Amino acid sequence: MVNTEGSEGTDPVIPLNAASRQSDSDGDDPLHCDDVAPSGERAGIRRGIYLLPNLVTTGALFSGFYAIIAAMTDRLESAAIAIVIAGFLDALDGRIARMTNTQSEFGVQYDSLSDLVAFGVAPAVLMFSFSLSELDKFGWTVAFIYMACAALRLARFNTKPDNAVFFGLASPAAAGTTATCVWVWVDNDLAGGMEIGLPMAAMTVVLALLMVSNIRYFSPKQIDLKGRVSFFYMLIVIVLFAFIFAYPPGLLLMIGVLYTASGPIDAIRRRITRRKRPPVIASDD
Repeated sequence: MVNTEGSEGTDPVIPLNAASRQSDSDGDDPLHCDDVAPSGERAGIRRGIYLLPNLVTTGALFSGFYAIIAAMTDRLESAAIAIVIAGFLDALDGRIARMTNTQSEFGVQYDSLSDLVAFGVAPAVLMFSFSLSELDKFGWTVAFIYMACAALRLARFNTKPDNAVFFGLASPAAAGTTATCVWVWVDNDLAGGMEIGLPMAAMTVVLALLMVSNIRYFSPKQIDLKGRVSFFYMLIVIVLFAFIFAYPPGLLLMIGVLYTASGPIDAIRRRITRRKRPPVIASDD
């Protein structure tokens, strides 16, 4: 979303001149002894905010907050589903803003804060409640590393947005992979405890490092929903929807794992291709 609105920071101030300081200090009112004064009335946010995209962002924020509460009260499946729902809502708010031409600076910052809660804090708390708590201090350290890497990924994206490709695994994709992993585990009543603590910690660290890496990932923003596609692609979408409704956690986990692995695999493929490329020999002419 393109930034157009003003921020909600404090009123800017400017120093008073020496004469003003002397005059104020000699006065009877102690409230006028400050060395600063407001430079003007805040504008920008008073123009209002766009309702529709920010409502969707609020839904994602609520889902992330609910996931934290559910994970803390040992309702792990509900927490995982809430994170998945937040991911779908996060994918919608940006497209809605672009389609309705309601992009704004407020929306960008609000969306980033919502992402930190839903895809940084919530997955970290979920993984800690699920298995990392068995590892004591090492467990919450791993959870913090994940949350910090998600924050760094979001900060990097805000300062330099990715367009054609994502540099580093997007935080919603990392959160979705962790959430669906827990969802599948709980849904199938698989064994928990210390024996899965270390594997889950390793997975959490790998996802955290991928978020702050420079590995290239395909950006869904490049998908043209208005253009024409082959009938075969439409058939694939229908089959995917059928499988998702048949067993949502399993297929969503498979999609998350394949997307997560696609970045490192493509990086290895490009490195091998560069090594096989014959060197360019400069001519003497």
